[in-house]
Amino acid sequence: MKTSEIQNLSIAVVGGGYGGAAAAIALRNIGAQNVHVYEQAPALGQVGAGIGLRPITVELFRQWGIFEEIAAVSSPSDYLEILSADGGQVLAQEVWPQLNDFEQPNHTRIIHRGDFIEALLGVLPAEVVHLDHKLTSIEDLGGQAKLTFENGNTVTADVVIGADGIRSLVRKQLFSDQEPVFAGEHAYRAVISLDDAFGLGTEDNNPRFYMGQNGTIAYNLPLPHRGQLSYDITAPSEDGSWAPEITNDYLVSLLEGFDERIVKIARNLDLSQVTSRSVFDIDPVANWHTDSVALLGDAAHAMLHHQGQGANSAIQDAGGLADAFLEAGSVKEALALYQATRKPATDELQRLSRMGWNANAVENAFPEQAAAK
Repeated sequence: MKTSEIQNLSIAVVGGGYGGAAAAIALRNIGAQNVHVYEQAPALGQVGAGIGLRPITVELFRQWGIFEEIAAVSSPSDYLEILSADGGQVLAQEVWPQLNDFEQPNHTRIIHRGDFIEALLGVLPAEVVHLDHKLTSIEDLGGQAKLTFENGNTVTADVVIGADGIRSLVRKQLFSDQEPVFAGEHAYRAVISLDDAFGLGTEDNNPRFYMGQNGTIAYNLPLPHRGQLSYDITAPSEDGSWAPEITNDYLVSLLEGFDERIVKIARNLDLSQVTSRSVFDIDPVANWHTDSVALLGDAAHAMLHHQGQGANSAIQDAGGLADAFLEAGSVKEALALYQATRKPATDELQRLSRMGWNANAVENAFPEQAAAK
């Protein structure tokens, strides 16, 4: 589309997480001037734990001119290491894919999810982000779409991007009424001080996954710029309740044979600071777009966290969406091109994430690279 055409579009992004914020940044970067983000939360808070932003994602930050804002609240990582539960055997250690594929090295950046969202929203003008806007309905009008929010406000836009997460109302009302799928796992996450980590996470800035024979995995992502460690235990469970109740003794019982430091952390965790969630994803969605509405991020392709690709896929969706608007001749063509470009990649990542990890069969740290060969 011509720059003047992009400039004149009214674009509404539903959801102010990293996918929605990145979409707004990417679209503004190509000249869209009338982009607004609608977030249901009445205020932004520090939620979540650590995530790793891959080199190809970091390259997009450079292209959008926001690398310094991300670097200021993250730490660079060279590689990922996967170990036996007790830490005595290295099962895989690999440099992050594409680290050296660009004009300058792009290290994976380890970042707290809350810091990431704040950094992304922080580069947008204040008047672009609208809090306390919970979507109650969306109506596809063909060349436009109408949004209605719980607070009574309505918005009609030329383009609507549904970045409203795994339980997306945009997806449910326009594309698929399939419910999220329980993965038979729980994830227990906390961010703790390095002073309380019994030496875990102080070796360097690189994430380490400890693989238990019973299916339990301990994910550890250092956040040295915060003086913290992102600590995650993922374990098999038949309980599909959204927020399972746990005890310290229960967490310790999952960690038989694990590195004693991991066990000590579990024994001493302040459970009021632990996020306890059942793990869900969604089945691949056949279609992501109409002539004026498209899904993005978890709304389109929520995947399990094992490969660490959820946030990265959302950011890359944003880049692919902006590229499609530049290449296509109309909004309708751009949204179709966006799906055609991004869906095959995310379908494959969803498949790989469902494979999970097996302590007895760890052949490489990045299954997507092996699958591509």
